Amino acid sequence: MARSKVMLADGTVLMDISGDSVTEADVASGKTFHKANGEAATGTNTFDADTSDATAVAGEILDGKTSYKNGVKIVGTMPNRGGMNLEIVYADTPVQIPNGCHDGSGSASIDATERAKLIPGNIKSGVVILGVEGNYSGEGATAQAKSVTPYLTPQTVLPDSGYDYLSQVTVGAIAITETQNPSGGTTVTIGTVAPT
Repeated sequence: MARSKVMLADGTVLMDISGDSVTEADVASGKTFHKANGEAATGTNTFDADTSDATAVAGEILDGKTSYKNGVKIVGTMPNRGGMNLEIVYADTPVQIPNGCHDGSGSASIDATERAKLIPGNIKSGVVILGVEGNYSGEGATAQAKSVTPYLTPQTVLPDSGYDYLSQVTVGAIAITETQNPSGGTTVTIGTVAPT
């Protein structure tokens, strides 16, 4: 007969487990003990570590994998993306990287259709885009080589009507003139005043 309390005739308690709350789940698997009612029992606890300070949640554990937190089994829900390849289609639209585990073998690249457009003939001459240097100068464009006179005031040099761009601008030398003045000296004039 199971006994949970043993005491002497004078009332001295030698053993009292009637108030114990231990259960099979609290005792290591395979170990025996007595429950509060005095019955023998075998532990079922298979914990091999203290997981009370674990912080991982299901979304941080790979899908289908299991872990433990505070003695409770957690089944992971994080997607396994493997080697994922991403394609960039629009310059002003970021490509979203999906949540999940990536094995590092994936890559991000420009969409094949867009990549085919990155050729020198589609890019302005002198401009480099993603390593491709352009050589496009405009279909039927007419260039002008132009000479200008330097003035004492700033000036903007643009192609004349009928020309698309300037291929060359030659700036003349600064004008210096000398004239004799009535006093017998020489007057030196430097530069040219822009016409009004």
